[in-house]
Order: sequence, then structure tokens, then C-alpha cells
Amino acid sequence: MVFPIRSNARRILSTMAAARPSSTCSNYRRKSSASNLTNSAEVEQGTHVELLPSVKRHPVGRLEASNDSMELAHESSNCEEENVSKANNGPDLFGEMKERFLSFKKHKFLKESEHFQTLAQVQAPKFMVIACADSRVCPSNILGFQPGEALMIRNVANLVPPFENGASETNAALEFAVNTLDVKNILVIGHSSCAGIETLMRMQDDGDSSCLTHSWVINAKVAKLRTKAVAPHLSFDEQCRHCEKESINSSLLNLLTYPWIEDRAKKEMLSLHGGYYDFLRCTFEKWTLDINGTRHVEGGRYLDKDRELWS
Repeated sequence: MVFPIRSNARRILSTMAAARPSSTCSNYRRKSSASNLTNSAEVEQGTHVELLPSVKRHPVGRLEASNDSMELAHESSNCEEENVSKANNGPDLFGEMKERFLSFKKHKFLKESEHFQTLAQVQAPKFMVIACADSRVCPSNILGFQPGEALMIRNVANLVPPFENGASETNAALEFAVNTLDVKNILVIGHSSCAGIETLMRMQDDGDSSCLTHSWVINAKVAKLRTKAVAPHLSFDEQCRHCEKESINSSLLNLLTYPWIEDRAKKEMLSLHGGYYDFLRCTFEKWTLDINGTRHVEGGRYLDKDRELWS
């Protein structure tokens, strides 16, 4: 029986052309173009399977087509290997993460399985920690918090917005920590070279309302104004360092705008602490807000106590 093959041949050639590798396989493109011309010419010489006898007349044509197919497969494989090689040249981030997780499981989780089984049922953290989102200042890494010891919220510039500003992820976490988990300590941790505070210090007035970062760091506007008032003679970088600490105190005071925090703090059922991590010198400064002190400083600011420098 005889079957037409002209359209089939063209479709096969089109499929092969579409499957050619990208520009990284330029050698194949040059070889394929020459091969396609040869094959197309041979296909055009006849329209039926009866062309098979022509293979006997031109056996080299069949060999060349076979060789082209082998070269195509070989060079496609080379391209795939090249792409895999490029991917493997970069760091295997999830591979490293997997190794750290398995190390944690082996050296921590399995060795303290009873503790982790208890944590799976209930948590009773000692601290509520509010820290910056900065990748360099992970509280668990710096201060050695263990699983179950601290409930954490991290945001840009470690800010606590005042109660009247409404709901946010920060005060939602505070509400859960104080009213549900009954934590006894809230620790606000700031740090050196804070990009959020630098943004605040560079902003004009209330900043750009369309910028999410500006709209957030404006929560520390009082800290900026106090810095400008008491340290106008300092350089911009020095003012930023001053504002980094000032914003911590501002957040501590904002905590007292939450009725359920103020009530517990005044009853000495809850302590409010500030911390400042200088990662250039690797020092940590810690202090506690003196809520029930007999004196108040100007502007309604409370005194601090139990100040320590860990170095």
C-alpha cells in the first residue's frame, strides 16, 4: 500500500525545528540548517513510500539523517548538562537549609523530645519580644532564646504604634501575649545601623503617604523630634544612632497606651524592657522602664532603671 508523506515530513521537520535548543546551542543551529536543506530536497524528490528504493540508490542520505539525529540528541544533552551545571555553580540554599534542619532535629529535637512534646501541647513564654526585621539581628541567635521561651514579632525599626492607631500585626501579637499567654516581660530590641530609623530621619515632615515604609516609620516621629531637639549639633549618622535608642523608649511608652498593658505594668504584673544591640562592637545595652517611679521626666517620659551594658 502507498501512503502520501509530504505533509508528514514537513510536520516532522517543523517539530524538529521547534525543539531546537536555545542560543547556547549555536553549533546545532548551523548543522541543523544544512541538514534540513538536504533532507527537504530528498523528500521533495518523491511523494510516496515508494521512495524507499531511492535509499538504496543514495544510502549515504539515510546515514546522514541518522547521524544528524544522533548529533541532535547529543547536543541537546550537552545543553541540559550545561544548564544544570550553571544552576549547581550557585549556592544550594535549600540544601544548606535542609542540613541545618536535620542537624537541629538530630542534636536538639530528638535529644529533648519530651520538652518538644510538651511544647506541642502548650506554650508559656517568658518574654514577648519586639525586634527589627533586619536580617542581621535575629533575637534567638543573639540572645539564645530557646523554643517556647519568647513570642516574637519583627517589623521595620522594631516599632510599637500607639493604641489609638488601630489594629496591626504588632498589637495583635501583644494582645495575644499579654491577655492569653500572660507573659511577664515585654522586650523591645533596637540595633545599630537601622535602615528604618535612617529613613525616618531623612523624611520630610510626614513623608510620602503612598510609601508603605514612610507610613510605618512615622510611628516613631516623636523619637525623631526629640533627637533633633537634643542633638542638633551631631552629625547625621550620630543623630541616627541617638534616634535608634530614642525610638525604643518611644515604643516602650506607646506600650502604656494599651489599657491592659498599663494596668498590669502598674500592678507590677508586667515589666517593660528596652534593649539595644550594636552589631559593630557586639555589645548589648539593656534597661527597664521605671513605671512606678516617684518622678517623671519632662514630656511625660518615665525614668528607666536596672541599666546594664553587656560587652
